[in-house]
Amino acid sequence: MNFALILFLLSVATGILWAADKYVFRKRRAPDARDPLWVEYGASFFPIIIAVFLLRSFLVEPYKIPSGSMIPTLLVGDFILVNKYTYGIRLPVINKKVVELNSPRRGDVMVFRWPVDPSLDYIKRVVGVPGDKIAYLNKQLTINGVKVATRKVDDFLDKDRLYYTPRFVEQLDTVEHSVLLADEAPPFISQTTQFPYRDRCNYNSEGVVCEVPPGHYFMMGDNRDNSQDSRYWGFVPDENIVGKAFFVWFNFSDLKRIGSFH
Repeated sequence: MNFALILFLLSVATGILWAADKYVFRKRRAPDARDPLWVEYGASFFPIIIAVFLLRSFLVEPYKIPSGSMIPTLLVGDFILVNKYTYGIRLPVINKKVVELNSPRRGDVMVFRWPVDPSLDYIKRVVGVPGDKIAYLNKQLTINGVKVATRKVDDFLDKDRLYYTPRFVEQLDTVEHSVLLADEAPPFISQTTQFPYRDRCNYNSEGVVCEVPPGHYFMMGDNRDNSQDSRYWGFVPDENIVGKAFFVWFNFSDLKRIGSFH
């Protein structure tokens, strides 16, 4: 469902009703006459709908985490806020960038429209930027020939399954974050698709090596062995970017999660 398009159409429809009432029909009604139903349930909602539309389109947008691909950074059920202007100001609905600001950086957690089906929003971490050579071999991440620094910390406990997974702290440029690496999961990548620029990736029994094309980004989930990401379906083009995730504002199952990510 394209919620931005729905809000836009509602804004237009209620805006027309609001303008028609303000500049035409209100002048024809008696001063003490009751507003008709189309004003009460149509035009009166215009200020609220347009405010939500503008806030959601240009400032921040809420999302709910539906899967465990970003565990342990983001948990299933986390409600997060996404900054919509960090990576440039885009026109709503068509998502065309009109003002250049910052570019995504390695380590950012980014929401984007899934290249395979742009009607779906995904959230992953930026691992490679345009021009990078990304190697993920035997579960070791290397960027432009330099191994990404990691250190082992306490295992992560999945409270739902009562299952422990080895946890490591990884540093992407200036960003430190945790990743999970399951011992029993194989290092190779299976069930890949024929995505654009697939010829820039080389798959083997140890994993994958990719060169990120111009205007694209290589995304990976922090739950490395339980994440369908750029290793499987390819690069994320700049035009698919939605915004940068920066804050957990609620989780019904665990109130301590509030403010746990920034």
